Parts: sequence; C-alpha cells; structure tokens
Amino acid sequence: MYLGLDLGTSGLKGLLIDAAQRVVAEATAPLSVSRPNHGWSEQWPSDWIAAAEAVLADLSARADLSAVAGIGLSGQMHGATLIDGSAEVLRPSILWNDTRAHVEAAELDADPRFRAITGNIVFPGFTAPKLVWVARHEPALFDRVARVLLPKDYLRLWLTGEAVAEMSDAAGTSWLDTGRRDWSDDLLAATGLTRAQMPRLVEGSEVSGGLRAEIAQRFGMRAGLPVAGGAGDNAAAGVGAGAVAAGAGFVSLGTSGVLFAATEGYSPAPDTAVHTFCHALPGRWHQMGVILSATDSLNWFAGLVGAEAAGLTAGLGPLQAPGETLFLPYLGGERTPWNDAKVRGAFLGLEHATDRAAATRAVLEGVTFALADCRDALAATGTRLDHLLAVGGGSRSDYWLSAIATALGLPLAVPAEGDFGAAFGAARLGLMAATGAGAEVATRPPIARVVEPDAALADAFEAGHARYRAAATAIRSLP
Repeated sequence: MYLGLDLGTSGLKGLLIDAAQRVVAEATAPLSVSRPNHGWSEQWPSDWIAAAEAVLADLSARADLSAVAGIGLSGQMHGATLIDGSAEVLRPSILWNDTRAHVEAAELDADPRFRAITGNIVFPGFTAPKLVWVARHEPALFDRVARVLLPKDYLRLWLTGEAVAEMSDAAGTSWLDTGRRDWSDDLLAATGLTRAQMPRLVEGSEVSGGLRAEIAQRFGMRAGLPVAGGAGDNAAAGVGAGAVAAGAGFVSLGTSGVLFAATEGYSPAPDTAVHTFCHALPGRWHQMGVILSATDSLNWFAGLVGAEAAGLTAGLGPLQAPGETLFLPYLGGERTPWNDAKVRGAFLGLEHATDRAAATRAVLEGVTFALADCRDALAATGTRLDHLLAVGGGSRSDYWLSAIATALGLPLAVPAEGDFGAAFGAARLGLMAATGAGAEVATRPPIARVVEPDAALADAFEAGHARYRAAATAIRSLP
C-alpha cells in the first residue's frame, strides 16, 4: 500500500491506496487557525504533529500498515516555519493566508530580480516577505533561525529526521529560481538568509528520506520505508486529478479557490498575477490563478445567517441568471488578478427582494466571477485549458458547478465517488518514489458526470462578470 498525508489548513488527512490505486482507508484530524491580530493567520507546528499521530493511529486501527511501501506528503503552501539549531520551533508558523507582510512583499517585488528569477509576483502570503517581517519585528528571534521549513516539510522532519523541500512547494517561497529548479543565492541574500538555512531540494516523485524507526514501530510500519518529496497542495491535487500534461487542469473549490493548468514548459507571466510554479514531476511546470476565499466565503455567509453551508445551496434549484446583488469574495485580500492584500469584500446592489436564497446565489456567483478573472489571467499568458476536473468540498454543489461551467465556457468533469485530491496525489507520489514509476500512473480518475455550460445563460453570466469587474475596481479605489 501507499500512504498520502495532506496537511491542510483546517485538518490533516491520511489516505491509503493499494497497488491498483484503490482507496483502502482514510482518516482525518481537525486543525484550527489562530488570528491574534488583524491580517494574521498562524498555527503551531506541534498541532500538525498531534494531528498526524491521530491520523496514523486511526489508520493503523483500520488497516495493517506493515504493507505500506511508500509515503507521500502534500500540504498548505507558503507557511514560514522557523526552527533553531536544535530543531526547536521558534514561533507559530505564519500561514499562506497571513497578510501582515504586505509592506515587505511590495518592497521585495519592487526589486526586479524577484520576478525575473522566480517568475512570480512576491505576494504577501509567500514565505520570503514573512522572514523580512520577522527580521524587522522579532529581530532576536530572526537571529536564531537555523532553518526555514514549509508546513509539510516540518511534518517530513518529524517522519524522517531530514530537512528537505521539493520543487512545487519551494516555488511559492520567492526564493526559488523556478526555471532552474534551485534556490537563488541572490534572492536569499536579499532577505538576509543563506542557502545553509534552506532545506535540501528534491523532485516530488523522488525519495526524500526514510521513515524513522521510532515512528515505524509505533504505528506498525517498516523502518526506513521511502518518503517521497511530495508536493504543495495544488500540485499534489494535479497529480491526483491526472492534470500533469499541457491542456489538463482542474478547478478547486476549497477554503481557497484555484484554477490550475498543467504546462510542459516554463512560461512565466508575473504581471498577470498568475502563479507559475514547478509541478511535482521532473521537467514539468504548472500555472494557476488563486483566489483566497472560495468555500471560505460560503462558510462565512452561512455563519452570518445561522445556517449550514450545504443547506443554503441544496435548495437553489436550476441555474438562474445572475441577480442584481453582487458579492466580492475578498474577505482577506485577493491574489489573482489584483495582488491586493488590503482589499476587502462587499455586498452590493442589496434591495428589498434580496432574500437568503438571492444572497446565497450572489456569494456563489462572486466566487464564480473571481474564477473567471483567473481564466482571463491564464489566457493572457497563452496557457490553454482543454478540459477541467472539479474537486474540493464546494464541488458537491451542482448549482455552483453549473455557474462555473457557464461562466468559464468549459465543461466540468466530476469524478466518480472517491477522493482524487491532494491526499490521493500524495499517495501516488509515494508510489512513484517506492517503485520508480512516473507520470504514467497519474491518470485521470473515473468520471461520474460532466456539467456542461448553460448556453442560454452564457450572455447573462458574461454581463454579470463585467458588472463584477466594475464593482471590484470601484471597491479597490476606496481609501
């Protein structure tokens, strides 16, 4: 068997697959986020370890883990996890959706070397500006930083004792030469760091280390079994969804929203605010438009009106043309296409007729139009999308999928029952590391159905998107 561990923002998931890539067992453990100040988002790495212990204990009660031949890791990207020379954690990890370093990010982004070498804007959520923030605001702590790890790579340190990162996750730090797939000494020096403080780099399908004997014995696994490099959450989801060749992609409706496109060449276009990162497989890259609040927006609204998110969407019926009410899903800033950490969300066009159902539709439409912004940004780089898979918790809403298919003008394939996201992709990477297999095992999952665009509503959604863009521009102009 092969084990995938996916360290998300709201929980850690473990997924076991057999040699035929059938799911054998899965388990999850919840995680919470601390927001001690405006724009801050943090987690203690010790909570990740506790969640991993709970998941492994649960899985060991469901299956014989002595049959596990390889482990793959995936996880939330960009988090700054700082450890000292004794491998002790110095402070809570600063997460991907933390915007405190927006001033530092703008300063780094003004240095032309960063976009030229990384192929990306320096976003406030990326890792490098967070270290500049720590140097300014917590200088004594910064002086003790011996190693900077991304979240899943701290989990790897616990599993293997090795400080290792892989290309897809490292590409989101603003320190990686994304075309050369190596750390940039110039960019590290620009943030007061050196290569010695970075983890060793491997490809996602390569072996990064072996499982420590203590953990193996505790959970009934074989000591030294290979742990793959793994991938950042979206690249891992690409492997799980079979999006590894040019033209293949997926739309993910998780806490954040992603429009992901696999590419076989490196073609950065940072001015579009599209992310151009290494893929989890050697010699491949991917691009994605990222919005910070997808299901997060629906869950926020559900909490506001005292309802369950699933209940809000279940009774909406067939797709309708966008209404007068608009929702801008910028609850914590936005990445694509604005790169704006300070913009905040809004309801506009509220009227007496705006009932709970209309407001729910507006929230779903707002996220949909934000994904249409991502499509336009990807198209501006020359990236093509031939077909899309729909993944993530939000993909359970037929109404939402129909709206997205219509707004994007692309059919959305819905996988058959099963998990084909980041944990599944991580398990596939574990299989590759253990067996030497490659992209040929990252096939597209079985498709249950295809949600087609509603041609009769295409013009209405195009007009709604135009209104949305105008509203976003107006909101961003406010002081």
